[in-house]
Amino acid sequence: MALTLTSVTDPALRGYDAIIDVRSPAEYAEDHLPGAISLPVLDDDERARVGTIYKQQSPFLARKIGAALVARNAARHLEGPLSGFGGGWRPLVYCWRGGQRSGSFATILAQVGWRTELVAGGYKAWRGLVVSALHAAPVAAPVVVLDGNTGTAKTEILGHLAAAGHQVIDLEGLANHRGSVFGHRAGGQPSQKAFEGRLAAAIEALDPARPVLVEAESSRIGALSLPSRLWAAMAAAPRVRIAAPLAARADYLARAYGDLSADRVRLATVIEALRPSHAREVIDDWLALAAAGDFAALAGGLMERHYDPRYARHRARFEDRSEAVVAADDLAPAALPGLADRVAAAAARLVRGG
Repeated sequence: MALTLTSVTDPALRGYDAIIDVRSPAEYAEDHLPGAISLPVLDDDERARVGTIYKQQSPFLARKIGAALVARNAARHLEGPLSGFGGGWRPLVYCWRGGQRSGSFATILAQVGWRTELVAGGYKAWRGLVVSALHAAPVAAPVVVLDGNTGTAKTEILGHLAAAGHQVIDLEGLANHRGSVFGHRAGGQPSQKAFEGRLAAAIEALDPARPVLVEAESSRIGALSLPSRLWAAMAAAPRVRIAAPLAARADYLARAYGDLSADRVRLATVIEALRPSHAREVIDDWLALAAAGDFAALAGGLMERHYDPRYARHRARFEDRSEAVVAADDLAPAALPGLADRVAAAAARLVRGG
Protein backbone atom coordinates (compact mmCIF):
# COMPACT_ATOMS: atom_id res chain seq x y z
CA MET A 1 0.00 0.00 0.00
CA ALA A 2 1.28 3.49 -0.86
CA LEU A 3 0.60 6.77 0.91
CA THR A 4 -0.11 9.71 -1.41
CA LEU A 5 1.00 12.90 0.30
CA THR A 6 -1.12 16.03 -0.12
CA SER A 7 1.10 18.58 1.66
CA VAL A 8 4.68 19.00 2.86
CA THR A 9 3.65 18.30 6.45
CA ASP A 10 0.78 15.93 5.64
CA PRO A 11 -0.80 14.85 8.96
CA ALA A 12 -0.75 11.26 7.70
CA LEU A 13 3.03 11.26 8.22
CA ARG A 14 2.44 11.32 11.97
CA GLY A 15 0.66 7.96 11.81
CA TYR A 16 3.89 5.96 11.44
CA ASP A 17 6.42 4.83 14.00
CA ALA A 18 9.31 5.70 11.67
CA ILE A 19 9.89 7.27 8.28
CA ILE A 20 12.75 5.48 6.55
CA ASP A 21 14.80 6.99 3.73
CA VAL A 22 16.53 4.13 1.90
CA ARG A 23 18.37 6.37 -0.58
CA SER A 24 22.13 6.71 -0.45
CA PRO A 25 23.73 8.74 2.37
CA ALA A 26 24.58 11.59 -0.04
CA GLU A 27 20.97 11.83 -1.21
CA TYR A 28 19.73 11.85 2.38
CA ALA A 29 22.29 14.48 3.41
CA GLU A 30 21.15 16.84 0.66
CA ASP A 31 17.50 16.67 1.72
CA HIS A 32 14.90 14.31 3.15
CA LEU A 33 11.36 14.20 4.49
CA PRO A 34 10.91 15.78 7.93
CA GLY A 35 11.90 13.36 10.67
CA ALA A 36 13.12 10.65 8.31
CA ILE A 37 15.96 8.35 9.39
CA SER A 38 18.58 7.10 6.96
CA LEU A 39 18.78 3.35 6.32
CA PRO A 40 20.37 3.16 2.86
CA VAL A 41 19.95 -0.02 0.88
CA LEU A 42 22.79 1.12 -1.41
CA ASP A 43 25.61 3.33 -0.19
CA ASP A 44 27.04 6.07 -2.39
CA ASP A 45 29.68 3.86 -4.02
CA GLU A 46 27.24 0.98 -4.53
CA ARG A 47 24.67 3.26 -6.13
CA ALA A 48 27.29 4.67 -8.50
CA ARG A 49 28.51 1.17 -9.36
CA VAL A 50 25.02 -0.17 -10.12
CA GLY A 51 24.23 2.91 -12.23
CA THR A 52 27.40 2.49 -14.26
CA ILE A 53 26.66 -1.20 -14.90
CA TYR A 54 23.10 -0.28 -15.93
CA LYS A 55 24.30 2.26 -18.50
CA GLN A 56 27.46 0.61 -19.77
CA GLN A 57 26.76 -3.13 -19.54
CA SER A 58 23.26 -4.45 -18.92
CA PRO A 59 20.12 -3.38 -17.05
CA PHE A 60 19.58 -7.04 -16.10
CA LEU A 61 23.05 -7.37 -14.63
CA ALA A 62 22.62 -4.08 -12.76
CA ARG A 63 19.33 -5.27 -11.24
CA LYS A 64 20.85 -8.61 -10.20
CA ILE A 65 23.88 -7.00 -8.55
CA GLY A 66 21.68 -4.32 -7.03
CA ALA A 67 19.30 -6.92 -5.56
CA ALA A 68 22.20 -8.71 -3.89
CA LEU A 69 23.49 -5.46 -2.40
CA VAL A 70 20.02 -4.44 -1.20
CA ALA A 71 19.52 -7.83 0.48
CA ARG A 72 22.91 -7.60 2.16
CA ASN A 73 22.30 -4.08 3.45
CA ALA A 74 18.73 -4.91 4.52
CA ALA A 75 20.09 -7.78 6.61
CA ARG A 76 22.53 -5.39 8.25
CA HIS A 77 19.68 -3.00 9.14
CA LEU A 78 17.50 -5.84 10.48
CA GLU A 79 20.32 -7.10 12.68
CA GLY A 80 21.27 -3.57 13.76
CA PRO A 81 19.02 -0.51 14.11
CA LEU A 82 15.75 -2.42 13.53
CA SER A 83 16.52 -5.35 15.80
CA GLY A 84 14.64 -4.04 18.82
CA PHE A 85 11.21 -3.42 17.28
CA GLY A 86 8.24 -5.68 17.98
CA GLY A 87 5.50 -6.93 15.71
CA GLY A 88 3.31 -3.84 16.01
CA TRP A 89 5.94 -1.47 14.61
CA ARG A 90 4.70 0.47 11.56
CA PRO A 91 7.28 2.04 9.19
CA LEU A 92 6.85 4.27 6.14
CA VAL A 93 9.54 3.77 3.48
CA TYR A 94 10.61 5.88 0.53
CA CYS A 95 13.37 6.25 -2.04
CA TRP A 96 13.81 8.66 -4.95
CA ARG A 97 10.65 7.79 -6.92
CA GLY A 98 9.05 5.05 -4.83
CA GLY A 99 10.60 2.39 -7.05
CA GLN A 100 12.91 -0.56 -6.70
CA ARG A 101 15.00 0.46 -3.69
CA SER A 102 12.08 1.28 -1.40
CA GLY A 103 9.90 -1.48 -2.87
CA SER A 104 12.54 -4.12 -2.22
CA PHE A 105 13.18 -2.99 1.34
CA ALA A 106 9.46 -2.64 2.10
CA THR A 107 8.86 -6.19 0.86
CA ILE A 108 11.49 -7.53 3.25
CA LEU A 109 10.06 -5.58 6.17
CA ALA A 110 6.55 -6.76 5.33
CA GLN A 111 7.75 -10.37 5.25
CA VAL A 112 9.04 -9.89 8.79
CA GLY A 113 5.46 -8.99 9.73
CA TRP A 114 5.63 -5.23 10.04
CA ARG A 115 2.82 -3.09 8.58
CA THR A 116 4.99 -1.37 6.01
CA GLU A 117 3.86 1.29 3.56
CA LEU A 118 5.54 3.27 0.79
CA VAL A 119 5.40 6.96 -0.10
CA ALA A 120 3.76 7.11 -3.52
CA GLY A 121 6.22 8.77 -5.89
CA GLY A 122 8.93 8.78 -3.21
CA TYR A 123 11.05 11.82 -2.36
CA LYS A 124 10.41 13.26 -5.82
CA ALA A 125 6.68 13.57 -5.07
CA TRP A 126 7.34 15.22 -1.71
CA ARG A 127 9.82 17.61 -3.30
CA GLY A 128 7.11 18.58 -5.80
CA LEU A 129 4.90 19.61 -2.87
CA VAL A 130 7.75 21.75 -1.49
CA VAL A 131 8.18 23.51 -4.84
CA SER A 132 4.44 24.07 -5.10
CA ALA A 133 4.20 25.50 -1.57
CA LEU A 134 7.00 27.98 -2.28
CA HIS A 135 6.38 28.93 -5.89
CA ALA A 136 2.79 28.20 -6.92
CA ALA A 137 0.86 30.25 -4.38
CA PRO A 138 1.32 33.55 -2.53
CA VAL A 139 2.19 33.55 1.17
CA ALA A 140 -1.19 33.06 2.84
CA ALA A 141 -0.62 35.25 5.93
CA PRO A 142 -0.05 39.02 5.86
CA VAL A 143 3.72 39.58 5.98
CA VAL A 144 5.33 42.23 8.20
CA VAL A 145 9.08 42.78 7.88
CA LEU A 146 11.15 43.45 10.99
CA ASP A 147 13.80 45.94 9.89
CA GLY A 148 16.64 47.76 11.60
CA ASN A 149 20.35 48.32 11.17
CA THR A 150 22.88 45.67 12.13
CA GLY A 151 22.95 45.06 15.86
CA THR A 152 19.34 45.93 16.66
CA ALA A 153 18.66 42.40 17.99
CA LYS A 154 16.16 41.55 15.26
CA THR A 155 16.70 37.80 15.37
CA GLU A 156 16.48 37.71 19.16
CA ILE A 157 13.36 39.85 19.05
CA LEU A 158 11.77 37.33 16.68
CA GLY A 159 12.53 34.64 19.25
CA HIS A 160 10.76 36.60 21.97
CA LEU A 161 7.79 37.19 19.66
CA ALA A 162 7.52 33.48 18.85
CA ALA A 163 7.74 32.59 22.55
CA ALA A 164 4.87 35.02 23.23
CA GLY A 165 2.69 33.26 20.65
CA HIS A 166 3.11 35.60 17.71
CA GLN A 167 3.47 34.15 14.22
CA VAL A 168 7.11 34.25 13.08
CA ILE A 169 9.34 32.74 10.41
CA ASP A 170 12.99 32.82 11.46
CA LEU A 171 14.71 32.78 8.07
CA GLU A 172 18.20 33.00 9.54
CA GLY A 173 17.42 30.11 11.86
CA LEU A 174 16.17 27.97 8.97
CA ALA A 175 19.26 28.92 6.94
CA ASN A 176 21.61 28.50 9.96
CA HIS A 177 23.32 31.76 9.05
CA ARG A 178 23.24 35.28 10.49
CA GLY A 179 22.88 36.91 7.10
CA SER A 180 26.21 38.77 6.87
CA VAL A 181 29.84 38.22 6.02
CA PHE A 182 30.25 37.42 9.73
CA GLY A 183 27.19 35.19 9.70
CA HIS A 184 28.67 31.67 9.72
CA ARG A 185 27.21 29.38 12.39
CA ALA A 186 28.45 26.06 13.72
CA GLY A 187 27.35 23.18 11.53
CA GLY A 188 27.25 25.25 8.35
CA GLN A 189 24.24 25.88 6.14
CA PRO A 190 21.83 23.23 4.90
CA SER A 191 21.54 22.55 1.19
CA GLN A 192 19.23 24.77 -0.85
CA LYS A 193 16.72 21.91 -1.07
CA ALA A 194 16.82 21.26 2.68
CA PHE A 195 16.36 24.97 3.39
CA GLU A 196 13.37 25.07 1.04
CA GLY A 197 11.84 22.04 2.73
CA ARG A 198 12.12 23.69 6.14
CA LEU A 199 10.71 26.93 4.78
CA ALA A 200 7.80 25.21 3.02
CA ALA A 201 6.87 23.48 6.27
CA ALA A 202 6.94 26.82 8.11
CA ILE A 203 4.79 28.51 5.47
CA GLU A 204 2.26 25.66 5.46
CA ALA A 205 1.87 26.04 9.22
CA LEU A 206 0.85 29.72 8.98
CA ASP A 207 -2.57 30.89 10.13
CA PRO A 208 -3.75 33.12 7.24
CA ALA A 209 -5.82 35.23 9.64
CA ARG A 210 -2.75 36.41 11.57
CA PRO A 211 0.27 38.45 10.45
CA VAL A 212 3.65 36.76 10.20
CA LEU A 213 6.84 38.64 11.08
CA VAL A 214 10.05 37.95 9.19
CA GLU A 215 13.41 39.63 9.46
CA ALA A 216 14.53 41.99 6.70
CA GLU A 217 16.94 40.10 4.47
CA SER A 218 18.42 40.38 1.03
CA SER A 219 17.32 37.76 -1.47
CA ARG A 220 20.17 35.56 -0.22
CA ILE A 221 21.09 34.39 3.26
CA GLY A 222 24.66 33.24 3.07
CA ALA A 223 24.78 30.79 0.16
CA LEU A 224 21.01 30.20 0.10
CA SER A 225 18.38 31.96 -2.01
CA LEU A 226 14.93 32.97 -0.85
CA PRO A 227 12.04 31.79 -3.06
CA SER A 228 10.90 34.54 -5.40
CA ARG A 229 7.31 34.62 -4.08
CA LEU A 230 8.40 35.07 -0.48
CA TRP A 231 10.97 37.70 -1.47
CA ALA A 232 8.27 39.57 -3.42
CA ALA A 233 5.93 39.43 -0.41
CA MET A 234 8.69 40.78 1.83
CA ALA A 235 9.53 43.56 -0.64
CA ALA A 236 5.88 44.68 -0.71
CA ALA A 237 5.24 44.29 3.03
CA PRO A 238 4.93 47.02 5.68
CA ARG A 239 7.96 47.31 7.93
CA VAL A 240 8.61 47.76 11.62
CA ARG A 241 12.06 49.32 12.03
CA ILE A 242 13.97 49.18 15.29
CA ALA A 243 16.09 52.31 15.75
CA ALA A 244 18.90 52.14 18.31
CA PRO A 245 22.04 54.24 18.89
CA LEU A 246 25.38 52.96 17.62
CA ALA A 247 26.81 52.39 21.11
CA ALA A 248 23.91 50.16 22.16
CA ARG A 249 24.15 48.20 18.91
CA ALA A 250 27.91 47.76 19.28
CA ASP A 251 27.50 46.38 22.81
CA TYR A 252 24.79 44.04 21.59
CA LEU A 253 26.89 42.71 18.71
CA ALA A 254 29.87 42.13 20.99
CA ARG A 255 27.60 39.84 23.06
CA ALA A 256 25.70 38.20 20.20
CA TYR A 257 28.82 37.33 18.21
CA GLY A 258 30.75 35.91 21.14
CA ASP A 259 31.43 32.71 19.20
CA LEU A 260 33.19 34.68 16.47
CA SER A 261 35.15 36.96 18.79
CA ALA A 262 36.39 33.88 20.65
CA ASP A 263 37.94 32.57 17.43
CA ARG A 264 40.52 35.28 16.69
CA VAL A 265 41.85 33.52 13.57
CA ARG A 266 38.42 33.25 11.96
CA LEU A 267 37.56 36.82 12.94
CA ALA A 268 40.75 38.14 11.32
CA THR A 269 40.06 36.06 8.20
CA VAL A 270 36.59 37.55 7.82
CA ILE A 271 37.91 41.09 8.31
CA GLU A 272 40.58 40.44 5.68
CA ALA A 273 37.81 39.48 3.25
CA LEU A 274 36.54 43.08 3.43
CA ARG A 275 39.77 44.55 1.96
CA PRO A 276 38.28 45.03 -1.53
CA SER A 277 35.65 47.34 -0.02
CA HIS A 278 37.74 49.49 2.33
CA ALA A 279 41.02 51.36 2.53
CA ARG A 280 44.05 49.53 3.91
CA GLU A 281 44.27 51.66 7.03
CA VAL A 282 40.62 50.95 7.87
CA ILE A 283 41.12 47.18 7.64
CA ASP A 284 44.34 47.41 9.62
CA ASP A 285 42.56 49.37 12.34
CA TRP A 286 39.82 46.73 12.56
CA LEU A 287 42.41 43.96 12.74
CA ALA A 288 44.17 45.79 15.57
CA LEU A 289 40.90 46.15 17.51
CA ALA A 290 40.21 42.43 17.03
CA ALA A 291 43.71 41.50 18.21
CA ALA A 292 43.31 43.72 21.27
CA GLY A 293 39.93 42.17 22.12
CA ASP A 294 38.11 45.50 21.87
CA PHE A 295 35.06 43.94 20.27
CA ALA A 296 32.58 46.71 21.03
CA ALA A 297 34.82 49.27 19.29
CA LEU A 298 35.31 46.83 16.40
CA ALA A 299 31.56 46.30 16.07
CA GLY A 300 30.97 50.05 16.14
CA GLY A 301 33.53 50.65 13.40
CA LEU A 302 32.18 47.88 11.20
CA MET A 303 28.63 49.17 11.51
CA GLU A 304 29.50 52.82 10.97
CA ARG A 305 31.72 52.28 7.93
CA HIS A 306 30.51 49.01 6.42
CA TYR A 307 27.02 47.89 7.41
CA ASP A 308 25.05 51.09 8.05
CA PRO A 309 25.77 52.60 4.61
CA ARG A 310 24.74 49.35 2.94
CA TYR A 311 21.54 49.14 4.99
CA ALA A 312 20.71 52.73 4.03
CA ARG A 313 21.07 51.96 0.33
CA HIS A 314 19.02 48.78 0.68
CA ARG A 315 16.29 50.51 2.71
CA ALA A 316 15.98 53.27 0.11
CA ARG A 317 14.44 50.70 -2.22
CA PHE A 318 11.45 50.42 0.16
CA GLU A 319 10.82 54.06 1.00
CA ASP A 320 7.25 53.88 -0.28
CA ARG A 321 6.31 51.04 2.11
CA SER A 322 4.35 51.67 5.30
CA GLU A 323 6.77 51.85 8.21
CA ALA A 324 6.60 52.11 11.97
CA VAL A 325 9.73 53.03 13.92
CA VAL A 326 10.29 51.59 17.38
CA ALA A 327 13.03 53.38 19.30
CA ALA A 328 15.27 51.31 21.54
CA ASP A 329 17.94 52.98 23.67
CA ASP A 330 18.70 49.76 25.54
CA LEU A 331 19.40 46.36 23.93
CA ALA A 332 20.47 44.56 27.10
CA PRO A 333 18.86 41.11 27.58
CA ALA A 334 16.38 42.38 30.18
CA ALA A 335 15.09 45.05 27.79
CA LEU A 336 14.34 42.76 24.84
CA PRO A 337 10.99 41.25 25.96
CA GLY A 338 9.51 44.72 26.35
CA LEU A 339 10.95 45.77 22.99
CA ALA A 340 9.37 42.69 21.42
CA ASP A 341 5.98 43.71 22.83
CA ARG A 342 6.31 47.15 21.27
CA VAL A 343 7.30 45.61 17.93
CA ALA A 344 4.24 43.34 18.04
CA ALA A 345 1.95 46.29 18.78
CA ALA A 346 3.45 48.29 15.90
CA ALA A 347 3.04 45.35 13.53
CA ALA A 348 -0.61 44.95 14.51
CA ARG A 349 -1.26 48.65 13.82
CA LEU A 350 0.36 48.40 10.40
CA VAL A 351 -1.76 45.38 9.44
CA ARG A 352 -4.91 47.18 10.59
CA GLY A 353 -3.86 50.20 8.58
CA GLY A 354 -3.64 52.40 11.64
